[in-house]
Amino acid sequence: MSKPRVAVVFGGRNSEHAVSLMGAGSVLDVIDRSKYEVIPIGIAQDGRWVLAASDQRFAIEGGELPVVDTSGAALALPSGGPSLVAYDPGSIPVELGQVDVVFPVMHGPFAEDGTIQGLLEMAGVRYVGSGVLASAVGMDKAHMKTVMTAAGLPTGRYVVVRDRDWRLNRELVLKEAEELGWPVFVKPARAGSSQGISKAHDRPQLEEAVEFARQHDPKVLIEAAIEGREIECAVLESSGDEPAAASLPGEVKVVGGQEFFDFEAKYYPDQMSLTVPADLPAETSEELRAMAVRAFEALDCEGLARVDFFYTPDGRLVFNEINTMPGFTALSVAPQLWAATGVPYPELVDRLIQLALSRRPGLR
Repeated sequence: MSKPRVAVVFGGRNSEHAVSLMGAGSVLDVIDRSKYEVIPIGIAQDGRWVLAASDQRFAIEGGELPVVDTSGAALALPSGGPSLVAYDPGSIPVELGQVDVVFPVMHGPFAEDGTIQGLLEMAGVRYVGSGVLASAVGMDKAHMKTVMTAAGLPTGRYVVVRDRDWRLNRELVLKEAEELGWPVFVKPARAGSSQGISKAHDRPQLEEAVEFARQHDPKVLIEAAIEGREIECAVLESSGDEPAAASLPGEVKVVGGQEFFDFEAKYYPDQMSLTVPADLPAETSEELRAMAVRAFEALDCEGLARVDFFYTPDGRLVFNEINTMPGFTALSVAPQLWAATGVPYPELVDRLIQLALSRRPGLR
């Protein structure tokens, strides 16, 4: 019997390109080569698919972020079937064989937002993680909050700023944002890894923050600041008919001097601390885990997700966001939460692949 072929796909055409490479490097380090045949595939920032070069760099080195090396053979995934085709310059295209499952360790637009999921659906290829709808809604923070409110999860106050609103009705937007009270957080509606996020304390800062966020996405979210501790919980799809399982909650804190979790706090060493389990009353911990599973199910998520909450001084839990493909290095929050709950990182990677292999292609 041949081993299942797993294509680990990373990179992509967005500002989270490097984050994707860091996660993929960790997955490639621990995936069981005795159990799977592994094909590392990079998507360059210009959209080209390539076989990963043997010396592909996956880590931050000397403060320099990794990027996909495009020296490998160009690849294509035809829509007619789950096979990879290599295109070396000046040579006849070569079919590399069927791919059994794709592990898209990818984040942000044109990746985590349902686009690569849709491509894989059209090609009839199984893949790790949530489907098209859950990925798209989970990526768009405005629609995400609408779904979570409908599911009965408490959310904070916010204002959605669309491109047309900002260009034609800026004064109205600013007035609505001011009604949230100061300070506010301004972020791209469809970006992750804290890219494009600012904290504004007055109107001039707010205008500057919106313009900054619009560099990443023409659709922007302005959120009222919520006083509270940041508590995160990971959710893992179960095999068979069992309900999804929630990890122990963990509390994250910035220790590098930043006001909030910006990119450096998340991905550079010694900028963030994680305490698992979080110091919460037992009933609050259980309530938070149940809410995390409810969020996972409300979005029809599959595979893995990380759900973030605020725990306020008066003991309330407020939903912040869900991430359908969270940061995935061995030291990222979701894998650490599962490791503390009894699922070490290599086992987590294997479970996700097995879940994907057991899933039928097409509509669920």
